[in-house]
Amino acid sequence: MFAPSNKLNKIDLTKPAQLSTLVENRRIFNMRHCELNVFESYQQAQLVPLTFGDLVITSMVRGKKVMHLFDHPSFDYVPGETVIVPANETMRIDFPEAATDNPTQCIALAVSDNHLQQTLHFLNEHYQQPDEETHWNISFQQYHFENDAEVSALINKIMRISMSTEKAKDIYADLTLKELLVRLVQSQQLFAIEATAATAANSSRLHAVIDYIQQHLHEKLSIEQLCKKAYLNRNDFFRLFKEQFGLTPVDYINQQRIKRAKELMRIGEDSLSNISWRCGFSDVNYFSRLFRKMEGMAPSNYFRQSGA
Repeated sequence: MFAPSNKLNKIDLTKPAQLSTLVENRRIFNMRHCELNVFESYQQAQLVPLTFGDLVITSMVRGKKVMHLFDHPSFDYVPGETVIVPANETMRIDFPEAATDNPTQCIALAVSDNHLQQTLHFLNEHYQQPDEETHWNISFQQYHFENDAEVSALINKIMRISMSTEKAKDIYADLTLKELLVRLVQSQQLFAIEATAATAANSSRLHAVIDYIQQHLHEKLSIEQLCKKAYLNRNDFFRLFKEQFGLTPVDYINQQRIKRAKELMRIGEDSLSNISWRCGFSDVNYFSRLFRKMEGMAPSNYFRQSGA
């Protein structure tokens, strides 16, 4: 399995003399609207239960867990990934590789329901499209995903704020937490539209645009053509796309092309130059620069590490 990029910053491990348990040792950093928990495990264990009374955003820092959640099949959970869990839902966690010299470390950010509802109300009040049936909410159809650069940066910032001694840290944490929640909701909105774009391309402007992009990733995509698909001028189209998904149409196209390139590299049946061409890049050097910027490594390194 290839490890995801956009990992969180390492957190100093608890000193051995301060450990209260070797399985899910817990440190807590309280703020006004959220609670940062840092969990560490130093020995193997199975089906360890963990439940929070609020929505929790978890993200791996070190090691590997196996998660059992929602009565769905279990899955590996590694650094560079995030899992969101609703209030009062029990996670059952395996630690197949944990050891003194190979601990697992994971953060769990519990978010007060009041702050969550205020954020969702703000989105529904200010970013509702009159001709689109958009209802902003946290969905758990997509509860396990790779971090993108923005999500990693925001979680890292919340971690830094939580562990600081700044007098105004509650204010900074509230602002950063709201941005993190908005980005997660926008990401889920995009995921939901992507999942239905092919079968519901005529149901909304954004379904039509996303379907068109997916069908033509290997071609030169024109912003003017996307504007026509959305029946909007350029300014209104960019504004709508950014409000709904948290990124520009150009950023989305590049993101999807890099995602497809990674899939082709994992298959390993083609050269990098052909892969870049098949993903809509006319210049392999530009492809390499963009890949390095988005993934934190050269595509040739990714190619080798993916087992090709």
